[in-house]
Parts: sequence; structure tokens; C-alpha cells
Amino acid sequence: MNDDELMAGVRHAFDVLDPVPESVLAAARAAIAWRTPSAVLAEPAQDRPARTAAGVRGGTGRVLTFTCPGSTVEIEVSENGREREINGRLVPSSSGLVQVRHRDLPPDGITTRAESAGLFCVPGVPEGLVSLVFRLDDGTTIVTSWIRL
Repeated sequence: MNDDELMAGVRHAFDVLDPVPESVLAAARAAIAWRTPSAVLAEPAQDRPARTAAGVRGGTGRVLTFTCPGSTVEIEVSENGREREINGRLVPSSSGLVQVRHRDLPPDGITTRAESAGLFCVPGVPEGLVSLVFRLDDGTTIVTSWIRL
């Protein structure tokens, strides 16, 4: 028996005795599909509760700032039951497609456009882990790290 035959026997034993669950394989395939090779990663720089003006009713929320070389993404997340609304802006101002990725959304997620001032709003985002992808009109792609909303 050579090394290849031995490894094939070990692999077969694991496939029979302790197979990888289909949900784990599906999650792995989805993670690879969500990969954006040419994108710049914007990492969290600040996470704080949103401030509510005195005398104004409103739900709880968060303000998050993501930074990457040359750009900043600022978002405010407000809660409405199990859904979230994301209002944000790109600094410096830039227009482009904004995509929200989430496990429970279709592969293209929820999309909207950032206007020329860099402002955008994404309603109806499910609670849970999300990542934002910005495909700017100048050809730049920015991806935020995954955060729990």
C-alpha cells in the first residue's frame, strides 16, 4: 500500500463515519461565491449607539464607520422589529451601486444606488450578519467586513 492508497482509505472512512453536513458544504460554497477578488476591504473603525434628538421618538440604532485607504463608509442602522434600515454615505462622495449581502437574501442581495453626494438608504434588511458591497461608478469596488445587525 502506498501513500495515495492510504489517504484514499482514510478519506473514505471519514466519508462513511463522519460525513461533512450538507449545510456546511453549502455555506462554504456560498462564501466562495461572495468573494470579490478586486475589492478593497473596509474594516470597522467605530461602532456606537445612535443618538436621538431630545423630544424625538425613535427606535434604537447604531452608527458604524468603516475605513479603507482613500475611502470611508458611514452607516446608521435603525431597527424595526426583525428588519433593519441602513442609511449611509460614502466619503469622499461617489455614486454607484450598493449591495447588501445576507445569508437569507438571494445571491444578489438587496441593491440600491448611492447618489452623487454619496448618500444611500437600504430598507428591509433582515437582522443578522451582513456585508455591504459598493461598486462605484469610477470602477472601484469596496466591501465591508461582516457585521451583525
